[in-house]
Amino acid sequence: MRRHAITHGIVALAFAVALGCAVDGRADAGPAPQAPTSQETGKQLWREAAQGVAAPAAAVVPAQASLGPLIKQLKPAVVNISSTTVVKNPHRGLRRGPGGGGGGGGDEEDQLLERFFGQREMPEELKGTSLGSGFVINEDGYVLTNNHVVKDATDIKVRLADGRELDAKIVGRDSATDVALIKLQKVSGKLPTVALGDSDALDQGDYVLAIGSPLGFRESATFGIVSAKDRQLTGSPYDDFLQTDAAINQGNSGGPLFNMKGEVVGINTAIISPQIGSGIGFAVPINLAKQLMPQLLKGKVARGFLGVVVSELSPELVQGFGLKEGTKGALVQSVQPNSPASKAGIQAGDVVVAVNGKPVETSTQLTRTVSAVAPGGKVTLTVLRGKEKKDLQALVAQRPDEEAIGRGETAPEEGEGEQGQGGARKQGEEKLGIRVAPLTPQIARELGVPGDKGVLVVLVSPDGPAASSGIRRNDVILEVNRQALTSVDQLVSSIGKMKTGQVALLRVLRGQQAVFVPVKLGGK
Repeated sequence: MRRHAITHGIVALAFAVALGCAVDGRADAGPAPQAPTSQETGKQLWREAAQGVAAPAAAVVPAQASLGPLIKQLKPAVVNISSTTVVKNPHRGLRRGPGGGGGGGGDEEDQLLERFFGQREMPEELKGTSLGSGFVINEDGYVLTNNHVVKDATDIKVRLADGRELDAKIVGRDSATDVALIKLQKVSGKLPTVALGDSDALDQGDYVLAIGSPLGFRESATFGIVSAKDRQLTGSPYDDFLQTDAAINQGNSGGPLFNMKGEVVGINTAIISPQIGSGIGFAVPINLAKQLMPQLLKGKVARGFLGVVVSELSPELVQGFGLKEGTKGALVQSVQPNSPASKAGIQAGDVVVAVNGKPVETSTQLTRTVSAVAPGGKVTLTVLRGKEKKDLQALVAQRPDEEAIGRGETAPEEGEGEQGQGGARKQGEEKLGIRVAPLTPQIARELGVPGDKGVLVVLVSPDGPAASSGIRRNDVILEVNRQALTSVDQLVSSIGKMKTGQVALLRVLRGQQAVFVPVKLGGK
């Protein structure tokens, strides 16, 4: 028994020390910022928040094995949100009389209608409700939450921890990041608020605390760590989630994720869970929400746009472009005519390695960074063009609501088309695993491709190198190893001089979209 007590004490002491380090270890970052006065306007507070200035002073937790003081300090600013949506019923006006008249169905359907709607006629409108959480970020009554909590809401009710229930209106929302800003109406008395922290400063393993209303249980708190950062859930370039093992369930959506200094570092958003009370939780980093604040106040988020199609820089592409091994960046596959990128001098084949001096390692990172720039803003893009590094200035435009850049595809037809003759041509084609033909103006028109430059792929060996790299029949090869193609002989001659195992860098046009494709050569 004594040994058990000692062991228990050691575990408690170790937790207290760990928690104390999490709190006190960052105290040298400087004193907590002072709370703004009540005379400051909401817009001014948002400008400060967007610049990284926290609203009220962060909570201070003593080094003890309890989160009680921190939770007590923070939960008054966490709110419960209930929203109502109304949709038109496509079957409105349908009356079911005795015996199933007016569409059939009989007494069973009549009973269901009476049970759920109190009548034997389908209502004209159907109502739905949504429950979630949020948190107050200033004394003017602005509340951050998830877009999906308030999307299409006709009525929003916000319940505060002290029991007050207030109406709220949507100020701005962004479906791409699932962030929304709402404002409490007819606020009387002082509102509790929370501070906004720095999600970029989080590390894997840092302690985090979630507070919200999971499954309708208000002011519930769960504790865990940051399991990972920069998680992708939907494939959107704007995905940048924090992953946590702090328990998150339905109703937590829109609630705050705190660090141990009492600062909001995330907005709890999604779960992947096979059952209630388990699984993986995800939160929108608060820095992403702070970037959007000025635009959310205006009611709509507009994103920056360059007009380029980019892809990851694979090791094969690094080799094909003759870049230094280990080079990271976003490869520009194509540039839209008259786009900001085109006007800035960006070319297909450039590798973007930095934006405004901040390194870029992936295509998603480039898209996300540029989209955060307000339309009309300027950016400096650092690109690698061969062995040369260039800084190019671009004036960012507004991203279209729907991407106009698409990949056109043509259906394959039977028959091999024209095939080249001769040993050199055959050898070059075998190394790629394709057969090619001249691209005549007539064929170009039939395929719907611009111009008549390049050569046409008329046959692709299913188990050849080109097929493995994604080359298809009716693709048009525009370049080989950065040299523009004007004839079939030029392609097969260039490939014929290369050795098996080397990477040929092809620029391929499919429909209206041109991309670089690295092909590791086979054959004899």
